[in-house]
Amino acid sequence: GDGLLAPASLEALRETVRRGEQAVVLLNRRGYAPLMYCLDCKRVVRCPHCDIAMTYHKHRERLVCHYCGFTLPFPSPCAGCGGLHYLPMGEGTERLEERLAGEELKAALPPGGRILRLDRDSTRRPGKMEEILAAFARKDAQVLVGTQMLSKGHHFPDVTLALIADADLGLNLPDYRASERTFQLLLQSAGRAGRGEKAGRVLI
Repeated sequence: GDGLLAPASLEALRETVRRGEQAVVLLNRRGYAPLMYCLDCKRVVRCPHCDIAMTYHKHRERLVCHYCGFTLPFPSPCAGCGGLHYLPMGEGTERLEERLAGEELKAALPPGGRILRLDRDSTRRPGKMEEILAAFARKDAQVLVGTQMLSKGHHFPDVTLALIADADLGLNLPDYRASERTFQLLLQSAGRAGRGEKAGRVLI
């Protein structure tokens, strides 16, 4: 696959789930696709206010600027050419959750097995974050996909694998503190995977 997870990571994830253990997958990009590419004029859809690429949020059917919060319904005609033919590029937590729940993990999941997502979109409603974390703690789901919200000191004893999806993307951000933040995230996750009674590991 052309997904965010390397084949070895995906295999480790399948094995973890088959053994009845749990995994967390960190991806620091929410939404479905971080870029929407117009196939007619070959341009990426950008926020009219910030000139930042707009992220496609499939569940909300909107394009969202993660910088200023400006949104557009999707599909909207391309500002450049008026076209409506778009190609979603890249992957956010929404798309990763969908992909894992589909072909990539389906065979490994137990009957009724689930994947949960924890990000600013899935926790919009008050109390929703606690609900998702409680469900994962009860082992209602085998995999929890989320943004750095996941690294805020939650501890699940049955989590034996932490995957950092597309970790080097954080290192490529034009922000001198990004490398430091990515490194801290990796360390926190390594601590999470290592604190259970079972041996844990972090894969990138």
